[in-house]
Amino acid sequence: MFLYINFPSWIHPQIFPGIKFLSLLRWYGLMYVFAFGTAYFLLRKISNEGMLDGTTTDGKSYKITEDDLFSFLGTGILFLLLGARIGSTLIYDRTGIYWHKPWLIFWPFDGNGNYTGFAGMSYHGGFIGGLIGMLVWCKRHKQSFFKWSDAMVCCIPLGYTFGRLGNFLNGELYGRVTTMPWGMVFPYAERFSSSLEWVQNFAAQIGMDISNARLVNLPRHPSQLYEAIFEGIILWTIIWLCRKHKKFDGMLGAIYTGGYGFFRFFIEYFREPDEEIGFVLGDKTANIYENSSLTNISTGQILCFLMILGGIILAVVTHFLAKKKSNSADN
Repeated sequence: MFLYINFPSWIHPQIFPGIKFLSLLRWYGLMYVFAFGTAYFLLRKISNEGMLDGTTTDGKSYKITEDDLFSFLGTGILFLLLGARIGSTLIYDRTGIYWHKPWLIFWPFDGNGNYTGFAGMSYHGGFIGGLIGMLVWCKRHKQSFFKWSDAMVCCIPLGYTFGRLGNFLNGELYGRVTTMPWGMVFPYAERFSSSLEWVQNFAAQIGMDISNARLVNLPRHPSQLYEAIFEGIILWTIIWLCRKHKKFDGMLGAIYTGGYGFFRFFIEYFREPDEEIGFVLGDKTANIYENSSLTNISTGQILCFLMILGGIILAVVTHFLAKKKSNSADN
């Protein structure tokens, strides 16, 4: 009995594999369309509930329009994509090529002129980019940043779910090797020499015959699906249920920031760290393909810890500002 699952052979990164003129249509790109469409649908629902109506920062009464929703979401998405791409190329890439040739950050072709798309998008870079985009829009339109960011985080996690499903369909961002029965053999995952002792031990535990193989593709945690469930569906459900019970503007943004950091921190133990970076804390010589110690910390976990800390600080600050505003109104 095999204690692992083979990645479905009928799933390809291309939506229409084998059709040359449609080869640019990929599931990952389609998932972005679903993600942004979902975000707009939810933002519009929140607007219809009156969550965004009120006054501008200069005290004028204001009614949100359809154009406001489009421009706010569009600005946030643009900055998110810029931040995600810049963060991926300048933080996680260790070749240094993007520092010396920054124009390649947004160049979707390889050295032979073949279309590659923008392979590599950093969540944390996108988080910062989206944050800046929302700040710019709110400043320009004299809107409360904390109120609009609360509305936005009611939309982001469910949209994010589609992004991680796109990663799964692409067979990328898979996790570390595992002996769990739901471990999956991804076709594009790195293969290991069958002569390595740890590879032989893993293969024996899952009933994989590697006696005639030189290189072995071991099953991995489907960490993309873990993230889609916890950082996407569960986090969205928590925030969505809290939206009508929030005590102050900024509360939902704090829940999202801290909640995402919390879930992602632990899921990082199942994700495979970047080979060029490895572990930044703990045993830096440890095998990155297996989880040997909880003290081995990745770059992603450091960033997630900062998000948890940021969420706590945001909750304290916005609560203090709301209380101060309320006391001023009473006086």
